[in-house]
Amino acid sequence: MALPAIAAHPLPAPDELPDNRVSWTADPARSVLLVHDLQQHFLSAFPAGEQPLTGMLTNTARLLERARALGVPVVYSTQIGGQTPEQRGLQLDFWGPGAADDPAMLEVPAAVAPEPGDTVLTKWKYSAFARTDLEERIRGWGRDQLVIVGVYAHIGVMTTACDAWMRDIQSFVVADATADFSPEEHAMALRWSAGRCAVVTTTDRVFADC
Repeated sequence: MALPAIAAHPLPAPDELPDNRVSWTADPARSVLLVHDLQQHFLSAFPAGEQPLTGMLTNTARLLERARALGVPVVYSTQIGGQTPEQRGLQLDFWGPGAADDPAMLEVPAAVAPEPGDTVLTKWKYSAFARTDLEERIRGWGRDQLVIVGVYAHIGVMTTACDAWMRDIQSFVVADATADFSPEEHAMALRWSAGRCAVVTTTDRVFADC
């Protein structure tokens, strides 16, 4: 039930991305950037100093810098450690007790850590909308787009993108700023998202025209 040990593998290349079903364009005046689950508990499953971890963190840092410069609100979804069985719910059956109540494992790496003015939400389920006020914050900022980076692509990232779609919020999954258990699961998540609920894009493309 624990997280798997993830073998090193490359991030998807731009020419490997699926065709998008829709032609939405991310607009800094409409967007919120969601940094999804980038805590050491989740990142420790990847081999340190290798792809996909290194590229995903580098691209996330680049996108954070760009978003902040453009005035895009930044939201982090993070889980708390030492969750009770009641808090954990059905995640306990699939993934065990979750993160330990250990500051080192709950930490977000410094290169992509929250800065003053960013929002940090406690996340409880696959979707960052579940049991949070993420939608209310997006609406309160007068925005209707969500750019998603982080882990894991085929679990929380894809589920959050789908949940955004069900709330009429356009989502953008940044392929090279997300990572997954394997290339196959990453590709599946991108393919499903592009065909069902989101635009799949890259760090270079997402705000390219701004």
